[in-house]
Amino acid sequence: MIKKQFFLFAFLLFSVFYSCKSSNKQYGISKQNIPDYGDYFIASSIGDASYLNPILATDNASGTINSLIFNGLVKYDKDIRLVGDLAEKWKISDDGLVITFYLRKNVLWHDGKKFTAEDVKFTFEKLIDPDVRTPYGSDYLLVKKFEIIDPYTLRITYKEPFSPALESWGMGIIPKHIFSNGDFNSHPANRKPVGTGPFVFNEWKTDEKIVLEPNPNYFEGKPYIGKYIFRIIPDQSVEFLELRNESIDEMGLTPDQWRAYPEFFTNYNKFRYPSFSYTYLGFNLEHPLFKNIKFRMALAHAINKQEIINGVLLGMGKISTGPYPPQSWAYNPEVKDYNYDISKSKELLSDLGWKDSNNDGYLDNQGKDLEFTILTNQGNKLRSLTAEIIQSQLKKVGIRVNIRIIEWSAFIHQFIDKGNFEAVILGWSLARDPDQYAIWHSSQRGDGKYNFVSYENRIVDGLLDTGRRTFDQDKRARIYHKIHELIAKDLPYIFLYHPESLVVVHKRLRGPKVEPVGIGWNFHKWWVPKDEQKYKI
Repeated sequence: MIKKQFFLFAFLLFSVFYSCKSSNKQYGISKQNIPDYGDYFIASSIGDASYLNPILATDNASGTINSLIFNGLVKYDKDIRLVGDLAEKWKISDDGLVITFYLRKNVLWHDGKKFTAEDVKFTFEKLIDPDVRTPYGSDYLLVKKFEIIDPYTLRITYKEPFSPALESWGMGIIPKHIFSNGDFNSHPANRKPVGTGPFVFNEWKTDEKIVLEPNPNYFEGKPYIGKYIFRIIPDQSVEFLELRNESIDEMGLTPDQWRAYPEFFTNYNKFRYPSFSYTYLGFNLEHPLFKNIKFRMALAHAINKQEIINGVLLGMGKISTGPYPPQSWAYNPEVKDYNYDISKSKELLSDLGWKDSNNDGYLDNQGKDLEFTILTNQGNKLRSLTAEIIQSQLKKVGIRVNIRIIEWSAFIHQFIDKGNFEAVILGWSLARDPDQYAIWHSSQRGDGKYNFVSYENRIVDGLLDTGRRTFDQDKRARIYHKIHELIAKDLPYIFLYHPESLVVVHKRLRGPKVEPVGIGWNFHKWWVPKDEQKYKI
């Protein structure tokens, strides 16, 4: 998704609709090359969506659905180049302070109302409204003036140069006529959205499914898929059973599933590519234990990342040293990781006064045991396995680690958003632009914001500010290389690994293809030949 967002990665009896069994039918062999309409696409997620509103949504499940319902002014194409979406074209002033957007004139909201510049201005006003619970406002507070020239032309003037400005307008635009009345944060449309995108909202059964239908008036043409069903399956193992049963059409596999069961994928195409993401062990820096950099360093020296990659990812991933993946131009290859060194870890802990006075294998200080709890979300096998390996590794230096697995919605809203944790295993799916102001700037601390670990470094703050004001990519690269270096040194997280994306898609689907931007960029053009369609509408 281009949207300037970061996102956090046999107990049911199914109805007849979901009970279609795997068959001996051979898919992917039809010679037909002219796209057909029809069939369903069944997707799945371990967690339900929170808000079907791009301004409020912070989780992957919500983001997936919102990307099908809403459009931004711009988007990324398959080659990670910014192209028009709701905007046909744009013009940027020589000083970079002014963007003039020329909007499409043939766009309708799903309820038939016309999309105009008023909707864009309304979206902007909500993004900067302090009463709106959004983590994305910082990008738009830099706007000095928002002018509507005519219903399909708008001019945005910035207070200062802002290099991610154009990308930030990939934010999904919301309808003014829907949200003008009522409380924005609790508006009914957050569960029954009206967008301009390729798919129209049909229904949402909490913790069960979200159903979308093709938009017959979509400005890029009606999607070929006849219905999109997003099922909530809270455990990856159960998801895999459903995949084997061919009850879902797409899934991101765990490495053991990818490696161990090739015979199960006769009717699925497999796609493997580097993800633009990382998994980390994050710390609540307000907690007395984790305030001390020496303690965080002791943990870093006690954690063997390669062992985690070998054990959890079966080698299908790379060690992470900081907030940028290796394929990003912001990645700093010179950053040195904290090497795995048990002796160094024990030495640091000893310096902090932690001793094994009871000879029970665990450290203590003045009668207090050294222990903390790692939280992670239910249903993500990779994260829970990572927590177990870290638990085992830290035991070797005398630290008792508890693990608590929490259902996704409660995990985010009751623990992460409120800073109610000691340590957490999570991951970020990153935007292509390296501006991570929302994650690392000290102003972005607080309930519902992305800097939930309470990281603060005034030099990093300044560099983040400067990086957003710099347009020259070489100069920006130097700035983000320094940010990478400083954050890695400060250890607000222990950056663990960059996993590979391991995706399977049912062979009857035509159109899936891995490009530099990944897979799914052209989903509204996917289709199934009539003679291979599985579900009848």
